[in-house]
Amino acid sequence: MVSAMDNTLERRAAVAALLKERGDLLVVAGLGSPAYDLNAAGDTDANFYLWGAMGSAALIGLGLAQAQPQRTVLALTGDGEQLMGLGGLATIAIAKPRNLVVAVIDNGHFGETGMQASHTGRGIDLAAVAASMGFAETRTASDLAGVEALRRALHAPASGPRLFVIKVSAQNPPRSLPARDAVYLKNRFRARLGLPVS
Repeated sequence: MVSAMDNTLERRAAVAALLKERGDLLVVAGLGSPAYDLNAAGDTDANFYLWGAMGSAALIGLGLAQAQPQRTVLALTGDGEQLMGLGGLATIAIAKPRNLVVAVIDNGHFGETGMQASHTGRGIDLAAVAASMGFAETRTASDLAGVEALRRALHAPASGPRLFVIKVSAQNPPRSLPARDAVYLKNRFRARLGLPVS
């Protein structure tokens, strides 16, 4: 088992590597650090940042994947947020979207509330949890070569939902804040999808 507490992979480098040559990938970023990481990797209108709704990035990704079945959707979340949404993983497993990938940036800590050790930092393996629920594929990476393999897999066809865990060091880099205006974020994302805006 790879421990996030012993890992040296820097989260911003990992997210940038995962999103390199992203093409038309749609990304939903969870509350806090995943949103900052996504913004730091490059803000586009194909990014949808959650400024609230803690624990729901994967389920919003599911809804988007079902609404856009021809597009690959990445739900970028953290270990603390995904631990809140374990029931959501079960729903995703039952729904079986072939175009959804949940990527958990796992530092083994609750970074937004003081860096207390999270359940993954104490041994819970989210990839094993997702596999037990019936995800089509689960993988764990702890170095840039492993993240590059995940990037290639991200763009490959799949038979069902996938969950990737990226073990990163327990550090909080400076925040890279995306726009906070929810109406603006909604409208630019809808425009990207060719939908009407209001």
